[in-house]
Amino acid sequence: MVSCAVEGGCPSDYIAVVISLLSMIALLSRSTLPFMVHKVPRTKGSGFWLLVIQVIASFNLLLSIVMSMNLLKIEKRHWWQSCYIWAAWFEGPFGFGLLMSCRIVQAFQLYHVFVKRRLPPIRSYILLPFILLPWIAGAAFIHTKKPLNSRCHMGSQWFIPVVCLHTLHIAALVVITRAIRHIEFRFHELKDLLQGILVSTTSIGIWVASYILNEVHEDIAWLQVASRFLLLVTASVLVLAFFSISISQPLLSQMSLRKREPQEFGTMGRALGIPDSGLLLQRGPTTTIDPNEPLDKLLLNKRFRQSFMAFADSCLAGESMHFYDEVYELGKIPVNDPVRRIYMSRHIIEKYIVAGATMELNISHRSRQEILSTLDLAHPDLFNNVINEVMQLMKTNLAKDYWSSMFFMKFKEESRTESNGHELKELVMSWDFSPRLSAVHGVDDPFHQEHPSKGSGRNIHDSDPI
Repeated sequence: MVSCAVEGGCPSDYIAVVISLLSMIALLSRSTLPFMVHKVPRTKGSGFWLLVIQVIASFNLLLSIVMSMNLLKIEKRHWWQSCYIWAAWFEGPFGFGLLMSCRIVQAFQLYHVFVKRRLPPIRSYILLPFILLPWIAGAAFIHTKKPLNSRCHMGSQWFIPVVCLHTLHIAALVVITRAIRHIEFRFHELKDLLQGILVSTTSIGIWVASYILNEVHEDIAWLQVASRFLLLVTASVLVLAFFSISISQPLLSQMSLRKREPQEFGTMGRALGIPDSGLLLQRGPTTTIDPNEPLDKLLLNKRFRQSFMAFADSCLAGESMHFYDEVYELGKIPVNDPVRRIYMSRHIIEKYIVAGATMELNISHRSRQEILSTLDLAHPDLFNNVINEVMQLMKTNLAKDYWSSMFFMKFKEESRTESNGHELKELVMSWDFSPRLSAVHGVDDPFHQEHPSKGSGRNIHDSDPI
């Protein structure tokens, strides 16, 4: 026990390493399976990369504890095995610090989008290094002063600054979370933020207790073994509980919760509960399509819109129609429901408007910047200018070819078939199956039969003499 307590390699150390490996496997499954199962295209925005950075930071944190505490009993021969590499840099700026900084950036984005109703004024790739600066400065200072001993333990005079650095980032996260607590989120973002605060605070408390015990009682072997086991297991629980996909990828989080029913929430409109009704739903007979009518009026017919969208997809130009469709879905959300409107607007911007989006639209720079710099993401006329540009593009590039395509021929045939079926249904419903009185009465009617009613039977019995 004394030997492995100093050099590492105790049975409990290997158990803790196995637990950390299992937690990383579970974390990788949670972060990658939704993309693999539902075939969701990878976005190029900060939402995807923040998730990737969180996974990398989680791995760095667990690996740094294993290496700095020497749980696997690896003989230190190379410079990269130094305590300052793992305990100062990988465990700090590239581990827990990076993990907390990513969550602060996510909370900052939620605050600006849902409270300020505008896109964040600072890009994530600028904000993240800025938040990480105190961790980098602290690691550089420790590397310069070299207060760590051969077992990667630092003196008590360093304890308070390190704890204050951890607490500072948690306090910043608490402040932002408090500012958005009144928002009625649809994808459990507030719950995930609170869970992250609780788990990180608990982990810091456990780490502080373990480090104090390590520093004060370095001569007690079992305490050294137990404390580092607790450190790694706590970190393993932290990386699993801290990870959240709902903040950056809300639609993907709903898919991952319903893997057996991936189509139920395949679109943001369905996930937000937007009813499939209104202008885009035809409940009456199929109307005749006149090619001479304006395209924007024809697209109000749901069947025509679906046919035109299929044609646009076949021409590899379907992004305009998909954008048109989702903007109309946005129009179904009441103006007095800003949270759902913001969800839908942000989804449309990330999918169609931002540079490098999966279905980026070919629109003018002025219209693009007008949306990206808007002061109200819930404004009902937010996408009007882009709709006009997209409509003009579709009229010029798609509409003329559509009328001579097989998609229009198929649409006409289906419309004709449905129209005939509807007329037959109306004809059948118009038939009157109620009983009619014959025009011939009495004995002259060969089909007339006297069926005494119950009432007449009683009268007969009443008239019989007793």
